[in-house]
Amino acid sequence: MNTVTIEARKDGRTKPGVIRRVLSLLAGLPPSVLFGGAIVLFWLVTALTVQFWPLHDPLALAGRRLQPPSADHWLGTDALGRDVLSRTLHGAIYSMPIATIVVLAGVVIGAALGAIAGYVGGKVDAAIMRLVDITVAFPPILLAMTITATLGPGIVNAAIAMIIVWWPVYARLMRAQVLEVKEREHVEAAIAGGAGHIRILGIHILPLCWAPILINATMDFGQVVLLAASLSFVGLGATPPTPEWGSMIYDGASRFYSWWIAFGPGMAILTLVLGFSFLGDGLRDYFDPKSQ
Repeated sequence: MNTVTIEARKDGRTKPGVIRRVLSLLAGLPPSVLFGGAIVLFWLVTALTVQFWPLHDPLALAGRRLQPPSADHWLGTDALGRDVLSRTLHGAIYSMPIATIVVLAGVVIGAALGAIAGYVGGKVDAAIMRLVDITVAFPPILLAMTITATLGPGIVNAAIAMIIVWWPVYARLMRAQVLEVKEREHVEAAIAGGAGHIRILGIHILPLCWAPILINATMDFGQVVLLAASLSFVGLGATPPTPEWGSMIYDGASRFYSWWIAFGPGMAILTLVLGFSFLGDGLRDYFDPKSQ
């Protein structure tokens, strides 16, 4: 039996089976997951590899200023003669990492505090939830602008501001999940069996709470990209000459007839937000068919 298995692996006859399983798995996913995932994958690959593409230098003079789209410059040039297509694609290098850092930090901080609040309860729960209420009482964009203006313009400070804005969302969601799961029979049985609090929370409660958190985080990626672009648009995010989408749209906003300057980064933001929205919505339908 072992000899046959080894020979089959050497002949490569197991590869079609692997491909078949992957195709069957993809076929079982909602179409919105495949569509959104393809868009997100494109921008992820772009962010990782665009530096090796045969493009113009996004910071260097590439042609005449305000040149409309042509064969040499598919999205034209900006007011300084820089290639808009190259700057748009290089913008993914900044937007994708910022979104990833903000969402991951928001999930870690918010989920940890929400789990503690839901499990411990009492004064601890009240203190954490009052902090959440204070944070969400302000509009997210205004709070992020205020924090960034206080810390000073820059990508790092903008990311810190967005983390402060985003963590309460996951704290509330995780707290609600923990409050629901900890009343189930298997948790009560673990308590009756003398299990410690860390074991109960880490093994019997948290594994059942992550699906809504991950779905919400997927949908929030696009919103974080949009908020980061908004901060850069008002001069509180990336500073020139960084090819960041928000600052590029600001450059094109004052030149209405040079529409191509803002068109590239605008479409980049639109496609990325739609991609994450489709992906998150499809994952929600996949993990919770009742929500359809």
